[in-house]
Amino acid sequence: MDFMLYLGENILARASVVMGRPVVRIVKPIPLMGHIAFGVIDRGTNVLQVRPYTWCPHSCIFCSVDAGPSSRTRQAEFMVDTGWLASWVDLVAEAKGVKVEALIDGVGEPIAHPGILDLIERLRSSRWVDRVAIETHGGFLSKRLVEKLDEAGLNRINLSIDAVNRDKARLLVGVQWYNPSRILEVAEWAIKNTGVDVVLTPVLVPGVNEDEMEHLIEWARSVGAGVKSGWPTGVLIQNYQVHKWGRNPPGVRPWGWSRFYKWLKQLEEKTGYRLRVNPEKIGFRKTPRVAEVYKPGDRVKVHILGQGWHVGELLAVDYRWKRIIAVLGRNASPGSTIIVKIVRSKDNIYVAR
Repeated sequence: MDFMLYLGENILARASVVMGRPVVRIVKPIPLMGHIAFGVIDRGTNVLQVRPYTWCPHSCIFCSVDAGPSSRTRQAEFMVDTGWLASWVDLVAEAKGVKVEALIDGVGEPIAHPGILDLIERLRSSRWVDRVAIETHGGFLSKRLVEKLDEAGLNRINLSIDAVNRDKARLLVGVQWYNPSRILEVAEWAIKNTGVDVVLTPVLVPGVNEDEMEHLIEWARSVGAGVKSGWPTGVLIQNYQVHKWGRNPPGVRPWGWSRFYKWLKQLEEKTGYRLRVNPEKIGFRKTPRVAEVYKPGDRVKVHILGQGWHVGELLAVDYRWKRIIAVLGRNASPGSTIIVKIVRSKDNIYVAR
């Protein structure tokens, strides 16, 4: 039975099909720590990455996770139950012993999750969550949606918009319906009319959009982006990097970090706008980590749930340690129990063979 997750005697079937790929619902009792694509990720700070959905309507030419209609490596998408996800945020924060910012992001477009408002409300009602932010490319944003996000308790939108020029923005995002002018109009309205702050998080793609950064800085300065959050900046520029599972624009050579920070300094001097910021100035601080339960080389007995996120990958679970594991290989049947060898272990994200 293709693309179904086996949970003991119960079978969790796919929820729907989008872009020719099944969207599989992740519900209790599947653990929500261990996989990079969904669940909760703790990187040793007070900010937890909360990942509810892997599907994306965009096909960014620099996408580090090969999302969207142009994906060549994905065989399934995953949608997490909001109540189960919120409970795992509480579990992880409690294990760390600190209050956290819940940053809803992902390898897809989190705003596309049909239960996104419910997730935000649940997170905001938690005694372990200080604030809630969401990362989005903004294609689905509207004034009405921003009103609802505000009512649900959202504090900040990290808006990944990479150009003001329409043609260049569409080239970068990879879809022709993307409208940066409308998105920035909604973002400005959000800052002026709701309690939601907006911070721009563009990706610098060398040779493509360096000149667009000044336009984005001017927009951020004019509308007071980042002010509600108490941040010294409203623009956090990201440096494009090559990733194994990502899409790499033809002819683009990524900058090294020394060159990138030198360029940021020059842009600061030219615009008079702060771009290099100590993480503590925007609310990040180091905190205890949730202990990792495996290390590379460990052999682990796992239960195979079904086919995984990428082609040639299985989704497995270790109910003993409550971790989800991506298993490279196709030779295990859903519902079977096998021994796998951990080949990657970082930030409680595990890959095995």
